[in-house]
Amino acid sequence: MQRRSFVRTGLAAVLLTPAASLPLHALDSRRRSRLRRADPVRLSSNENPLGVPDSARDAIIDAIAQGHRYPQLNGELRTRIATKNGVEPSNIVLGNGSAEILQMTVQAMSVGGRVRVVLPDPTFEQVERYARAMGAEIEKIPLLPDHTHDIDRMSEAAARSNTPVLAFVCNPNNPTGTLTSCDRVAEWIRTAPSNVWFLIDEAYLEFVDAATYRPMVRDALARENVLVSRTFSKVYGLAGIRLGYGIASAATIRRVSDFAAATNINHLAAAAALACIDDADFVRRSLDVNRRGLAAAYATLDELGIEYVPSHANFVLHRVTGDLRAYIAAMREEGVAVGRPFPPMTSWNRVSIGLPDEMAVWSAALRRLRSRGVA
Repeated sequence: MQRRSFVRTGLAAVLLTPAASLPLHALDSRRRSRLRRADPVRLSSNENPLGVPDSARDAIIDAIAQGHRYPQLNGELRTRIATKNGVEPSNIVLGNGSAEILQMTVQAMSVGGRVRVVLPDPTFEQVERYARAMGAEIEKIPLLPDHTHDIDRMSEAAARSNTPVLAFVCNPNNPTGTLTSCDRVAEWIRTAPSNVWFLIDEAYLEFVDAATYRPMVRDALARENVLVSRTFSKVYGLAGIRLGYGIASAATIRRVSDFAAATNINHLAAAAALACIDDADFVRRSLDVNRRGLAAAYATLDELGIEYVPSHANFVLHRVTGDLRAYIAAMREEGVAVGRPFPPMTSWNRVSIGLPDEMAVWSAALRRLRSRGVA
């Protein structure tokens, strides 16, 4: 057998074959409980339940042959991403997931003195984490009653500072799945003083189906104080492969790129992204699974009378009765891993959307916990 064929068939077998296990019904209750805890249904990290696209998997297998070489595909990948978004390659910076894009932006803004970071609360925590490490002043603005960003209070907080300000807008927001008015964000960008920078996280934009939503790319191109971050982790199923990118003016891209690790995008990640960026069938299937999963989650929550926040992402946030950490632990005992706490919303839990059978497991577990007064 030729070497490439051996690598392809052998690695494909590893990638495609699930771990062997006995049917749960054949095991005693204590062993079933241990297995559920050790290998739970994973609805905790907003991952794509379809897995890695076949197009990306095949590209990774082929690319392994060049794994001993330093990455060669980053320029091509920037060009493909730029073309897809109607911008120039000079408007694109690549990151080890969008988390690195967020980190690079915080670092770029923090050079030369203290920066104030204005955040909605709650939101994706990494920006706050990076900012604290850089010695930034953090100001958290509670969400509005409808769980969207309070743009008025965020803009007021930014305007109080004479030092550089980095305003973080996560839209749709994680963990609420809510949409903040894009027109309102754009107006703030247009009227903000020159010391205010904007970091717009659009990790979940592909899941949005709302006429009022628009990406903020044109705002990022028009002004040097705006950067939009995106990811291949969600709709493209490459969370473990790690590939993200930012879109901004060429000057902003140069400033942020100074804080990227050398060759931060590995060869296999670039090959995978190039293969699946135009995989419309996989994206369509991902969105379809998510729509059906959200509908199933809503039906269960409605049946049980549990309050939830309608979502524009691949997760849903719902109320929990009693102690949140006890609920998370109880769900784990039931064989389901659900989302972490997002203070200050400590009476809410975020559940990621899985495959139909995974959502059925979650629904059954939620019903059992509800009957015991845990949920």
